Amino acid sequence: MRGSSRSRARVLMSSVVIFDTSVFVDHLRTGSHQQRIETVTGLIRTSSVVLAELWRGATKPVEREFLRVLGKNHPLLTPTETNWLESGQILGKIYVDKGFTPDKLRDLHFDVLIALTARSHGARLITSNRADFEMINRYRRFQLEIW
Repeated sequence: MRGSSRSRARVLMSSVVIFDTSVFVDHLRTGSHQQRIETVTGLIRTSSVVLAELWRGATKPVEREFLRVLGKNHPLLTPTETNWLESGQILGKIYVDKGFTPDKLRDLHFDVLIALTARSHGARLITSNRADFEMINRYRRFQLEIW
């Protein structure tokens, strides 16, 4: 019985996968997710927001090469106008509910855009940023996997 519920869970997971910035940062800094990244099942797509965040912090040649390959090998998914507008609405609700500072809301904005892009494409979002993405998921449901 246990095996059948696991099989059902796998079937319900999207075949499209987006990795959050946190997974790649962990991977580039420590190699901690290499085996999991290599064995993930599904069609890997890259969020343009994730790629932009990674480029912003890429200082080493090996990091820049990783990003060139990532952008070349995996089609980019970009937030739509609707995603942008909805992200502002969600952040407004978070502000009212949580009272976060403008700096914290700015930090969350890209995460909300990544989540909404994944949701728009029916993609599973894989992240190691549990706290922020579980909170965002309470405001707008999307497929979330925490590493």
